[in-house]
Amino acid sequence: MHDERRQRDAVDKTGGGWYREHTDPRVCLSDESGSMATTQTRAEATINDILNAAEIHFGQRNYADVSMSDIAYLADVTKGALYHHFKNKEALYVAMLTRDLEEKRIIFQQAVDAPGTCRDRLELSTKLLFQMPEAKRRLIRLVRRDINIFKGKTRALLVKAYQDALPQSVQAIIQAGIDTGEIAPGDARLLAWEYIALVEVVLTDYAQDTLGGPEQCVQFVLNLFLNGAGTQ
Repeated sequence: MHDERRQRDAVDKTGGGWYREHTDPRVCLSDESGSMATTQTRAEATINDILNAAEIHFGQRNYADVSMSDIAYLADVTKGALYHHFKNKEALYVAMLTRDLEEKRIIFQQAVDAPGTCRDRLELSTKLLFQMPEAKRRLIRLVRRDINIFKGKTRALLVKAYQDALPQSVQAIIQAGIDTGEIAPGDARLLAWEYIALVEVVLTDYAQDTLGGPEQCVQFVLNLFLNGAGTQ
């Protein structure tokens, strides 16, 4: 694999290679129609490849341990192409995480908009999370893991993106449950954070091995949150 990459880089440096023409979005590609649509489509595809590679690296390793070279190699793009789209690692990380959280916000909104009881909608929200690939579920934890690395507007942006994606959807469901009398009066925001904390516990390997699988984990969280751990 390394030899193949070196060969591609060598061809790219010659300036006459097929590889550069077909992978670098900065190259103006001409087609029969003479439009720029193909260039734009390939640029978007390159960005998606870069963001997907970033998800893998940041999901598995600490922020400080991931380099732009790592991401460029996994995305199979040159470092020049990578820096053309993202000026530094922080910009790439923010783009990666905000894209992922926006995708999750749309998914979890299904539970907010769904009919049924508070329990029904919390169950749907939690099942939607468990239905995601493990790598996608792991990304949810990145905000709390890495938030102290960032400051100012970047930090605020990431916090808001996370809150919009998950806590606010759970809060809306719980508030509706309070309004209908299904849940005892309380602070819906605080209760939402408590519910999410329970969910994060059952995402661990230990919980899933102990409880027996995703469905059992979902029911465990619902019963513990709505009924408590007491005997009465």
